[in-house]
Amino acid sequence: MRHKFLGTGEPGWHPLRKIATVLSGLRYAVVYDFSVAYKLVLSAVVLAAAFALRAWVDLLLILVATAFVLAAEMMNTAIEALCDFVEPRHDERIKVVKDVAAAAVGVAILAWIIVLAVEAGRLWSALPG
Repeated sequence: MRHKFLGTGEPGWHPLRKIATVLSGLRYAVVYDFSVAYKLVLSAVVLAAAFALRAWVDLLLILVATAFVLAAEMMNTAIEALCDFVEPRHDERIKVVKDVAAAAVGVAILAWIIVLAVEAGRLWSALPG
């Protein structure tokens, strides 16, 4: 795919190629990064409950929180991989970069846990019986 600003890469852009790239990255993240996989599974359970109870606002809130935490996890993984590629040996500057990326994930996880806990509690209380 051609890079607009740098003028590098192959000419041509196709939306299906872009979708295939997105799905490939998501598959890689789910298969090789346990932190992405378990968050996806936990969210899917609560999303299924929200869908079954037709709690559409709850479903959307859980979806946004999950997308937020998964994007943060995947960006952290990409940053760590790039740092390890650039400097495989221990370097304090690389450590700081990795720590900041991990802190960003920590903030996202905290928000995700709060949303999931509150919404799971609300959905649990809404169950018939």
